[in-house]
Amino acid sequence: MTETDDLLTARLIAHEGLRLKPYRDTAGKLTIGVGRNLDDVGLTRAEALFLLAGDIAAVRGALDRRWPWWRAMDPVRRDVLTELAFNLGASGLASFKDFLGLLKTGAFAAAASDLLGTQWAGQVGDRAQQLAVLLRTGQPT
Repeated sequence: MTETDDLLTARLIAHEGLRLKPYRDTAGKLTIGVGRNLDDVGLTRAEALFLLAGDIAAVRGALDRRWPWWRAMDPVRRDVLTELAFNLGASGLASFKDFLGLLKTGAFAAAASDLLGTQWAGQVGDRAQQLAVLLRTGQPT
């Protein structure tokens, strides 16, 4: 960025404000950041993937804090646990006590069956089936 860009950025932040959570602007448009109109402009694919990378890192950090044993699993099963925590939040995943206990002991087939018996599995359908296969096999699809 040039010095002019830095000044423009500072002025836009001063005039538009910097909001880290969505809000409705004076025209009623859903907005975030420095005047980003989500209703009309939205996000680019690159921006959405950038946000996703940050979200994945945050989920992995939450898994590290709550269940440090998760890092000992193979990459496929770690990804399944990451996806579950991404979807449910770490607090929601914490309610799957039997499932987590089975994972911790390496009883992956039993953990997959337990996962399929949850209310969550009924809500997400094929997603749960796919994750259960990954848990059972440890093989990427």
